[in-house]
Amino acid sequence: MEISVELTLTPLQDDFEPPIINFIKSLRTSGLTVLENPLSTQVFGDYDTVMQVLQKEMKTALEAMERGLLYMKIVKSNRSDYEPHF
Repeated sequence: MEISVELTLTPLQDDFEPPIINFIKSLRTSGLTVLENPLSTQVFGDYDTVMQVLQKEMKTALEAMERGLLYMKIVKSNRSDYEPHF
């Protein structure tokens, strides 16, 4: 089963950029399709593979922060090739 996951990592601390940058860099090296924009990062692929990568990388990211939030949305389909039709 293919999925699309949207992630928004929000460290609640003054030095917030390093945890975000490290999280995105780790996702980039995972072998998954990763798309980024200023508000979120999207990851696409097989459910089991994506969730295995996210389990590890989310834990690492949260452990690197004093306090933080991680928002995640999951869609059942690979939407990496989505293009607006309007």
